[in-house]
Amino acid sequence: MAGLKIKNGEWVVVCDGGKALIFENIGDEVFPNLKTREVHEHADKKTHEQGTDAPGRVHSSTGAARSSVEQTDWHDQAEREFLIQLAKRLEKAVETAEMKSVIIVAPPRALGVLRDAYPGQLKSAIRQEISKDYVKMPVHEIEKHLTGA
Repeated sequence: MAGLKIKNGEWVVVCDGGKALIFENIGDEVFPNLKTREVHEHADKKTHEQGTDAPGRVHSSTGAARSSVEQTDWHDQAEREFLIQLAKRLEKAVETAEMKSVIIVAPPRALGVLRDAYPGQLKSAIRQEISKDYVKMPVHEIEKHLTGA
């Protein structure tokens, strides 16, 4: 994503299904300086701690056939809930004028969940979405990848 201009005061959210880094550019468009405002993580519990049921079974309406039902993916549900809570946090920041615009950076799957969860005012505050996974990078590397510097 070479050449992205990040405005002074603009937020950059770099996230995936388990971690979100919220930065604010305290520099300018030419020399951005992303300062960490917030870090959000959700504890990824082991599967047996999240749900204990075995996959369900259904009986056919005709005959004696039985089929198994796919087991609930507890990790996927936890990631979805984490991203929904993140969208709510960002909406609150828009409502309280804590931020005016935001750039969202997330892997495609997380970006899809976020898009479905964006409340009204947040949608208008999103200046750009970038489909990349930068959450494990140090801040200076994130800046470099976003601005192409």
